[in-house]
Amino acid sequence: MPSPLRHAAVLAAGMLLTGTFNTLLTKHQDQQCVGNCDDPDPSKRELFEQPVWQTLTMFYGEMLCLACLYVAGLFQRSASSPAADGYQPIPDAESDADIADDVPTTDALPVVAPVSDESSAKPLTGWATLYMWLPATCDLLGTTLMNVGLFFTTASVYQMLRGAVVVFSGLFSVLFLGHRLERFQVVSLAMVVVGVTIVGLSNIISPPVDPSRSATAMAEHDVFKATLGVVLVLGAQIFTATQFVVEEKIIRNFHLTPLRAVGLEGSFGAATVMAAIPILHITIGRSHPGSYFDAPAGFQQIVQNPSVWQTSIYIMISIALFNYFGLSVTRYLSATSRATIDTCRTLFIWMSSLALGWETFSWIQVIGFAILVYGTFIYNRVVSLPF
Repeated sequence: MPSPLRHAAVLAAGMLLTGTFNTLLTKHQDQQCVGNCDDPDPSKRELFEQPVWQTLTMFYGEMLCLACLYVAGLFQRSASSPAADGYQPIPDAESDADIADDVPTTDALPVVAPVSDESSAKPLTGWATLYMWLPATCDLLGTTLMNVGLFFTTASVYQMLRGAVVVFSGLFSVLFLGHRLERFQVVSLAMVVVGVTIVGLSNIISPPVDPSRSATAMAEHDVFKATLGVVLVLGAQIFTATQFVVEEKIIRNFHLTPLRAVGLEGSFGAATVMAAIPILHITIGRSHPGSYFDAPAGFQQIVQNPSVWQTSIYIMISIALFNYFGLSVTRYLSATSRATIDTCRTLFIWMSSLALGWETFSWIQVIGFAILVYGTFIYNRVVSLPF
């Protein structure tokens, strides 16, 4: 008995810590000075703001899942005798069928309805693997928008706003997958909308403090940036929800282990970003030096600043481990456990940000977060409606 309990505790703690570190490390990277760092005037210092390169880092982290899967497969094949026809099944494929409802994502909860287990589903091989390019593209667009939004919001508000994905996923699952929402789900989605709205307003009413600006300049400019950050993070959830729906469509028709799906999305996403970087530089970056799409400037900022490239490595590792722990929690515990742990992750990010002095305490944010959590718990059947 103690062994399974210890195993569950390790998985839960691993998911909680790696998920918390992922958001905090990304925000920490945004705060790194990469130019004019010795200038006494903070407004003249240049911070690391390269959302495209950060998205590439995220996809590299996902690719590590694919590498781990194949390494595990090699060990499995070497430890067991080969079949008569030389064919070896994907390791643990049968047990992965039990968590087919856990649509793999990078850093958000799967909120679409469970996928029915279809033993007749064919494996995703050959040209069919290109289907994974579609959710990878949605992941690319959503993550890049969220990375930009994180520049203008606090880490906790950013994480709380991501809870809006449950609303878009619920709506899209009805529109495109033919799902039906029960009464408690409709009520919970309404509560999530209210909670997210309050959290967003808290970021606009009390925008993050920018030490590089005077109090007068901060008044209007920071409110605009805070509003922009909220809009970008919320808008990104549309792409994330689309990613969930496309992933479910694929898993309905093909047998695909979740860890392999994460790795494939990472591979296709990384290839797309690397192809887009030179195109964006030629079309936009050259005429806007130092912008998000100035590829040479972004690359130099990474390689010439140890704090930046070291943080990138940590982010890659945290993303890979977060996916592993998240999928393992769903397999050995439940999807409800994963939903609960992910909510605790938001709380840990908030507490860490307050302890680090990155933000100030806000009762408005507390109220919004409480409503958001309650609505999410109802949607994931952690608690029931009292009526």
